[in-house]
Amino acid sequence: VQLQASGGGLVQPGGSLRLSCAASGRALSNYALGWFRQGPGKERELVAIINKNGRFTDYGDPVKGRFTVSRDNAKNTLYLQMTNLKPEDTAVYYCAAKTNAILSGLYYNQADYGYWGQGTQVTVSS
Repeated sequence: VQLQASGGGLVQPGGSLRLSCAASGRALSNYALGWFRQGPGKERELVAIINKNGRFTDYGDPVKGRFTVSRDNAKNTLYLQMTNLKPEDTAVYYCAAKTNAILSGLYYNQADYGYWGQGTQVTVSS
């Protein structure tokens, strides 16, 4: 599967953005999915994860209550709705897909994901 992330940009603190990750090559319903990010001078970290049918989600502590992950398997697309953005959310955001996932599975380890998008830059600044 090939993943293409989009929707990043420059936004003021308190603003919102929606990231998308479009898949091609295979049906996205075959994969558990995740969003990860890497800020300047930081290691890549988990942002949000979602199971194969979208029923189960989880989030990294820094974004809980502000970000929402969702997926539309019919459109082969993963989303990340980001609200109340903060300067510390500035990062390159990556979408990732894990094959051989169980239906209800949530996968927290980046090493579990075999497919990655190219990343989209989000900059939060006034």
